Amino acid sequence: MTELAASRGANTPIPAHGVTFREALRVWLRVAALSFGGPAGQIAVMHRIIVDEKKWIGESRFLHALSYCMLLPGPEAQQLATYIGWLMHRWPGAIMAGGLFVLPGVISIMALSWIYAAFGQVPIVAAVFFGLKAAVLAIVLQAVHRLGSRALKSGAMIALAVLAFVAIFFGDVPFPVIVLGAGLIGFVGARAGSSAFVIGGGHGAGGTQADGDSLLGEELPEHCRPTVARALRVSAIWLLLWLVPVVAILALGTSTFGDIGIFFSKMAVVTFGGAYAVLAYVAQQAVETYGWLRPGEMLDGLGMAETTPGPLIMVVQFVGFMAAYRAPGSLPPMLAGTLGGLLATWVTFIPSFLWIGLGAPFIEKLRDNKPLAGALAGITAAVVGVILNLAIWFAMHTIFGQTVAVKGYGFAFEMPVLASVRPWALILSLAAMVAIFRFNAGTMQVLAGCSAAGIVLYLLGAVAP
Repeated sequence: MTELAASRGANTPIPAHGVTFREALRVWLRVAALSFGGPAGQIAVMHRIIVDEKKWIGESRFLHALSYCMLLPGPEAQQLATYIGWLMHRWPGAIMAGGLFVLPGVISIMALSWIYAAFGQVPIVAAVFFGLKAAVLAIVLQAVHRLGSRALKSGAMIALAVLAFVAIFFGDVPFPVIVLGAGLIGFVGARAGSSAFVIGGGHGAGGTQADGDSLLGEELPEHCRPTVARALRVSAIWLLLWLVPVVAILALGTSTFGDIGIFFSKMAVVTFGGAYAVLAYVAQQAVETYGWLRPGEMLDGLGMAETTPGPLIMVVQFVGFMAAYRAPGSLPPMLAGTLGGLLATWVTFIPSFLWIGLGAPFIEKLRDNKPLAGALAGITAAVVGVILNLAIWFAMHTIFGQTVAVKGYGFAFEMPVLASVRPWALILSLAAMVAIFRFNAGTMQVLAGCSAAGIVLYLLGAVAP
């Protein structure tokens, strides 16, 4: 417990790098306030502030940490913040960085969920979300471009991305299988001496801060040295914090809350590749398996997450809220929704601290291991293909009103019904893409513009959301 509880005075410099806990608190508050635009934007913000501006850690250490976080199930941006907070200020820093990164999203998505539950079917509100869906599609495509331009630096990496897309879109291959296969290919290739499996490019404004010139330096801090006893102790604490509430809820026999706890706990274990990969799985299960949401409502929730600071995967709070709101049992619907949303958030983000506590010390020790770096690079390439799969899923459910299932010859995928195209949704989506890719418009500008366009179209009678 001392690993998690030990802290220093707010103004006491850490001998290794001289950054006070209070200064770190200010920096992580700033990162949290600016964390719009999904994982790609959030990682860019962290790189700019932590690497380029504050020079806490160097470029290669940042990339190594990011590669590990992309290997983990769950939200890579929040895990990266937790990882860096742990590097700088032990576990108090990890809890501060990871917790603050999530807090703005918890507050804002909960407020929006209340509004949506109360007024979501009001036409003018539905018109706002009609516009948001078009913007979200363009933003996801931007994420494909950003990650692809950074990760796909060789023919082998491009091939892995293509294979991952074909496997998940046409073959319905589980993402963990894709991850393991890509990691194995990258590991074997790097071990054989191939230079093809390398993650290239920076994550911010082109900074190249060297590890030796950073405040943390190149050496492994004492508290980061891996020991089995330390890893087991820290992991046991986070495992209890994660699972005890779920077990207690199951013991009480509340079926909806039990489903929420089990589903999002399972999601925290099996959904690799970060927020966009997670969303493909959550959308399918929440809409098709559990019936908690309709496809359009899932996109509404994603629009909420895009308009607020914090991880994009915070949409799980909206999913949990609506699930419990519609099956409240003996509780008032709004109270049930609030508790369901908080439960989904808890079991989604607490495991991130477990993964960092369990693996980060060993990953730090293996920073110069080329086969491991190759495996991480292969996984990153596969994630690009999965994000493209998500973009197409969003496109089908935003631009088209109907899809049909196609099966045969080992393939299983959805195909849009061309006659069900929504013309204004298509036009707004194309306009958002032009704004982002041609004019470099910011995320908030595009979201605000599309929302306003949705309202105008409704007022003119062009659409009936």
